[in-house]
Amino acid sequence: MNPLYDLGILAYRGLVRIASLRSKKARLMLKGQSKTFDHLRKTLDPAGGYIWMHVASLGEFEQGRPLIEMIKKNNPDARIVLSFFSPSGYEVRKNYPLVDAVVYLPFDLAINASKFIDIVKPKVAIFVKYEFWGNYLHTLKRRGIPTYIISSIFRPGQSFFKPWGGMFRSMLKCFDKLYVQNEESRDLLAGIGLNNVQVCGDTRFDRVSSVKAAAKQFPIIENFVKDAEFTLVMGSSWEPDEEIAMPYFNEHPKMKLIIAPHEFDRKRLLDIMARTGRKADLYSVTSAEDAAKLDCIIIDSFGLLSSLYQYGQAAYIGGGFGHGIHNINEAAVYGIPVIFGPKHNKFQEAHDLIECGGGYCIGDAEQFGSVMDSLTCGDGTLESSGKKAGDYIESHLGATQVIYDQLKHLLQ
Repeated sequence: MNPLYDLGILAYRGLVRIASLRSKKARLMLKGQSKTFDHLRKTLDPAGGYIWMHVASLGEFEQGRPLIEMIKKNNPDARIVLSFFSPSGYEVRKNYPLVDAVVYLPFDLAINASKFIDIVKPKVAIFVKYEFWGNYLHTLKRRGIPTYIISSIFRPGQSFFKPWGGMFRSMLKCFDKLYVQNEESRDLLAGIGLNNVQVCGDTRFDRVSSVKAAAKQFPIIENFVKDAEFTLVMGSSWEPDEEIAMPYFNEHPKMKLIIAPHEFDRKRLLDIMARTGRKADLYSVTSAEDAAKLDCIIIDSFGLLSSLYQYGQAAYIGGGFGHGIHNINEAAVYGIPVIFGPKHNKFQEAHDLIECGGGYCIGDAEQFGSVMDSLTCGDGTLESSGKKAGDYIESHLGATQVIYDQLKHLLQ
């Protein structure tokens, strides 16, 4: 790769090391990367022949997961290595049972790329959505290893499309094929001479559909909502989201609230309880009998949220006042309208849901109140909007099958 790129990676590594003095996530990353090569040597067959999938974090894993599951369903003996860059993905899925090894991907230096590929000896490499690591990609290209990216999405402001972006464009030329989410992405890539591109959508639609089909039932929540006129599920909420939604909830006694915060250490849980001016308690200490008497349940357990949306008439998805919204498809698949904040530009599904009438972007408490009033006024808006959201998800299924059918000769 370009020496400037390598200097940038070295500088980034240095910043992570400095951050690790205070940041638990940075420490986890460095510690995890330090174990990657030894773990792979101890775990993998020296003959190699693995399918290597790389994802950034948990959200990208959910995009890659449907393909992993389809590979294993059709080829139970297929051998797969899964790598993460972020601790928030690795720490949650480090024991994922459908793969042979789960590791942190070491920083993108030429020596690391060569060592990683020497050990894994992948027969095919699959990157998900935004993962463009130059040294890894160029090493795969030089060695003739088929390399793909799935569920990718491109925008005009990215470095690939700038006059000075030649170094980044060279990374894209390492892919044998790019499976993208929309026509805009294909047009942008065609504009820089890349035509090995196919629009097939986002594999996350297939994932949320399978999650819905296997949704868990929760007697405590069933008792909580059984007499409710309207229940809002807040998923992956942050403090700015709660600041906007809580006043409306406190002022509307016929409304119930299920809130699943993105993080729930003791301080966060106490802060949420303090914002709630009505009867509220934590899920972990609530019985089915007591739940019926509550107005708000705060979810303090992992692994519940994707099934909890089935109990709501609408969903508020957090993150839109921070780094970006969380998974809105996870809620929309249940045929309920979704509400989210303004930081949604990187998510095609958010634009699409707004356009079709199944989603609502709000910028402050007043706009949130206006949307809620329209959904609860009883004029059919709630039902119509929910149907549009569900229909949107249904119409976008199938990306995983398209990709698998084209790559199955490599994945067996």
